[in-house]
Amino acid sequence: MPTDKEKDNPTDRIKDSAQQIWLAGLGAFAKMQEEGSKAFEALVKDGATVQKKTQQAAGETLAQAQARMSSFATDFGTKAAGGWGKLENIFEERVARALEKLGVPTAQDVAALKARIAQLEAQLQSSPKAAEAPRRTPARKATAHKTSSAAESTAVVKKPSRRAGAPSSAGTKK
Repeated sequence: MPTDKEKDNPTDRIKDSAQQIWLAGLGAFAKMQEEGSKAFEALVKDGATVQKKTQQAAGETLAQAQARMSSFATDFGTKAAGGWGKLENIFEERVARALEKLGVPTAQDVAALKARIAQLEAQLQSSPKAAEAPRRTPARKATAHKTSSAAESTAVVKKPSRRAGAPSSAGTKK
């Protein structure tokens, strides 16, 4: 043990102070080793908790973004289909008007004609005269009728004759 004289010496006081600082540092180091592993484990646990929360938030944000994109795609598809439908209607109307100007019958006209033909055929089949008509018609009359129809359809139309002194337009040069 140091004596009172030795304690009063400034060099000894510095040595004692340095010794105490050294011992305090070793004590802090020992305490940190014990507490450090506990602190490290606590930090790992806190980090895992933060990571889970971040992943949940990212998942929710992703789900919201997917829902928005799905809604956008649906809306876009609906609008695009509506636009194509309008364009198709305009095209069909213009084609129908052009065909009407050309005199082409519409599908409704053709359907009406088919229905009328079916009705007339039914009337012909159900009438008693239709069944007797082929028996009464002699073969000669039908042939004579066909011949006269053929003669009428092949009749020659005479063109007016040209005057003898008039020049023809085909042979003139300009």
